[in-house]
Amino acid sequence: MIAVAMSGGVDSSAAAVVLKQSGEDIVGLSMQLWNQRRIMDGEAVDSDARTRRNGRCCSLDDLWDARRVAAHIGFPFYVLNLEDAFERTVVEPFVETYLRGETPSPCVLCNNFVKFHHLVDRARQIGADRVATGHYARVRRDPERERWLLLRGRDVRKDQSYFLFGLTQDQLSRTVFPLGDLTKDEVRAIARSAGLPTSDKPESQEICFVQEGGYADFVERYKPASAPRDGEIVDLEGGVVGAHSGVHRYTVGQRKGLVASGRPRYVVRIEPERRRVVIGDDADTLGRTFRVGGANWIAIDEPDENPIRCDIQIRNRFEPRPGAVWVENGETRVRFDEPQRAVTPGQAAVFYWGDIVVGGGWIRR
Repeated sequence: MIAVAMSGGVDSSAAAVVLKQSGEDIVGLSMQLWNQRRIMDGEAVDSDARTRRNGRCCSLDDLWDARRVAAHIGFPFYVLNLEDAFERTVVEPFVETYLRGETPSPCVLCNNFVKFHHLVDRARQIGADRVATGHYARVRRDPERERWLLLRGRDVRKDQSYFLFGLTQDQLSRTVFPLGDLTKDEVRAIARSAGLPTSDKPESQEICFVQEGGYADFVERYKPASAPRDGEIVDLEGGVVGAHSGVHRYTVGQRKGLVASGRPRYVVRIEPERRRVVIGDDADTLGRTFRVGGANWIAIDEPDENPIRCDIQIRNRFEPRPGAVWVENGETRVRFDEPQRAVTPGQAAVFYWGDIVVGGGWIRR
């Protein structure tokens, strides 16, 4: 039996259809991750907020859509309450990362430490030996290395392997990606032909737990006593050129919201201990060498001081660039062949051999 993670969107719905039509015995599992009416800083979320959350996943409407799909196709469906785990491993690190002057990747954390971790565990409890999701990625066994490999999805526009670099060998051995060889257009066609109520549902684009005010307001409401509201904007020589209302409102490479100076200015680095945002020219955002923490290796064992060649992706919408990766004194080091713009602390750096995910980790400040 295969446990299918049902998000209520068209992708997970179509994944269930593909498995059901191939003769698999499936059960649907949806995850309740965040209370959309959560009270923070003494203020309740607007009771009408749910109707305005177009483009966000994991709402109560999504859970209802997932249940409708399960009933339409004809398989058992259950909801898992993972709110505590989600807050502990996604929301709290999200806030702390911004307060450290870094830029988090909550979807990577959610996939690696909530969805797959708990999905595999709960699937075992109900007798399912494998799990499936609607991710655009692929898994295959490498008999030569005796390892499970994670590969990009065939649809390069929708590939989601970047968000899955933290999956373990055990998780990969139990994971099925039914959409890995399909394009988004083909997926919607499958959903329509099956008459699914989610066939024309818009895609989720936003962070599920952040309300209309944006991520900075969320940080301030979630941890009001820890979010500094003032500080200096300085140039590379340390000269004060302006003021800001919190380092958590800035990210490396950012241009919007900076002081006007007659030419474009960009965030070069953030110094949270001094409450300073350092700005410079676009060329000053270029970086070539950086450190990576929390590395996970999929295609190989951890490398040594001898660099391995690979393509390196440092954010979701970034064309991977060639470079080298090695481990020195227990620390993963990365070097691009050519300097790249805005190597941003807190984001994931994922290493590829063509379509194969070699491994990845978190860019350190």
